[in-house]
Amino acid sequence: MTALLVWLAVTGILVGVLWLAYRTPPAIAVTRDVPGRAFQGSRVPLGVQVTLRSRLPLRFTLDDPTPRAVVPDMPVTLVGAGIGEVAVEFQTMLDLNRRGVHAWPGATLRWADPLGLFWHAVAVPAPHSVLVYPGTHGLVLPELLRPLLSEGGLTRRLGLDDPLGQRGVGEYVPGDPPGRVHWRLTARTGTLTVRDPERTAASSVTVYVDTGSGTDMSLESAVRLAASMVQEAVALELPVAVALPGSVSPVGTGAAAVQGALYLLARAALVPGEPSIPPTRAGGNLFILTIRPSAALITQAMRARAHASRVVIVALPDGYYLEPGESPRRQWAGLPDAVRDLERQAGALAGAGILVYILRGNQSVLQLGT
Repeated sequence: MTALLVWLAVTGILVGVLWLAYRTPPAIAVTRDVPGRAFQGSRVPLGVQVTLRSRLPLRFTLDDPTPRAVVPDMPVTLVGAGIGEVAVEFQTMLDLNRRGVHAWPGATLRWADPLGLFWHAVAVPAPHSVLVYPGTHGLVLPELLRPLLSEGGLTRRLGLDDPLGQRGVGEYVPGDPPGRVHWRLTARTGTLTVRDPERTAASSVTVYVDTGSGTDMSLESAVRLAASMVQEAVALELPVAVALPGSVSPVGTGAAAVQGALYLLARAALVPGEPSIPPTRAGGNLFILTIRPSAALITQAMRARAHASRVVIVALPDGYYLEPGESPRRQWAGLPDAVRDLERQAGALAGAGILVYILRGNQSVLQLGT
């Protein structure tokens, strides 16, 4: 009986020592090898390296869960054992399913003695993020809309007045600015005459996404359309920018400007409220993408027209707009009242230099109506 007690005491002491010895976590370093930015829908490689340093022999498991919108082919779990410095590497592929800036949570380390009697766990801070740009699609635009993206020479109808170019003169019409009156010719002919200046084409493209209405699905469509327009502008070597309510990316043609525009689109989210179109580059084309055009948005567009060469309102009715290649779906309701109101105002807005396009289904991407 005494020998048994002695054996139990020795065993208990050994177990206690073992428990105490492995309470302190080993030194650990976690390194992730993954592209910092990529486009939605793409697949990218992921490499995870774990290095442990311990003076005692141990076994360990590291779980490194990915963000919910970043799906690996297999769970990121690393298993190893040894003494001293132990290195383990893990390789897999990631599917980037949703745009945004996705914060990578920290990993969890579990370790134990070689016998696996006592397991301990500790959170391993490993801050990381993956920037997923919105996906793009083949931009199919009608012949009336495509020229609005591109540079051009002088145009007779749209754009800003060119003080150095004059197309001709004409008789004064009520509403003509007094600054256009040709006083010398008026004095000679006795008829009030005004100059008819040339107008210059746009020098840049700004795409504004209205995030104050719609659904998550319709916002995704608007963001993808905006990203596709950015891509088209870059292909045409046009300075491009993206605007959201209260913010705008830098205008330019370089990589920094394009990344800034895509970064803003990646972070776009529905924020119910009044639209707020920030000041854009003078003389440029302004595209306004909206799900439900409100009266406040139209007012903002008219204000923006004061310094923009052209303003184009593109409405994507909820449930009616289909992206190129998307399968048609049956609709049970008519156009929203806000869109019908915009249609009725299209003629008056065109007179003020604001064009209106309503996107309806796949065919409307080929031929839009006003």
